[in-house]
Amino acid sequence: MAKIKVTQVRSNIKRPEGQKRTLVALGLKKINQSVEHEATPQIKGMINTVKHLVKTEEVK
Repeated sequence: MAKIKVTQVRSNIKRPEGQKRTLVALGLKKINQSVEHEATPQIKGMINTVKHLVKTEEVK
């Protein structure tokens, strides 16, 4: 299965609690921190929720 690299590029300050919890669930705590996840529908949905705070790219 494909992998997705997710990087937090904006702060979660002044964001709704749900978006903050989504970032934590993705494993992101700081700006410019990156994590890799499998490209499952659940992960894609989480990324879609915070797409304005993160940058994504596919990993080969």
